[in-house]
Amino acid sequence: QVQLAESGGGLVQAGGSLRLSCTASGSTFSTHAMGWFRQAPGKEREFVAGISRSGLRTNYADSVKGRFSISRDNAKNMVLLQMNSLKPEDTAVYYCAARPGLYYSVYDEYDYWGQGTQVTVSS
Repeated sequence: QVQLAESGGGLVQAGGSLRLSCTASGSTFSTHAMGWFRQAPGKEREFVAGISRSGLRTNYADSVKGRFSISRDNAKNMVLLQMNSLKPEDTAVYYCAARPGLYYSVYDEYDYWGQGTQVTVSS
């Protein structure tokens, strides 16, 4: 069982930066691949970034490539999402998710989800 808690969301102006954190409980964090997803009002939840169990492999949605960076610290049971050059269209609730195994998925194929953190980007 893995419990996830996101933090770091907030209100930022376009062009600004935020860093989201996701802290996992339990001793099995290092055996899980991790992903960040987001859901804007009236839209379906979408993949943002994923990172493998080891942290060696990452992947990003085209819409955030070059602006967002995902990383993890297995010693601290934490995964981070650094978001730079934010745009109004990045406004959404951001969720972290965990799935057992080596690799992330770009689909909703995760066993554990956090409750989400709101990110609002003003123009």
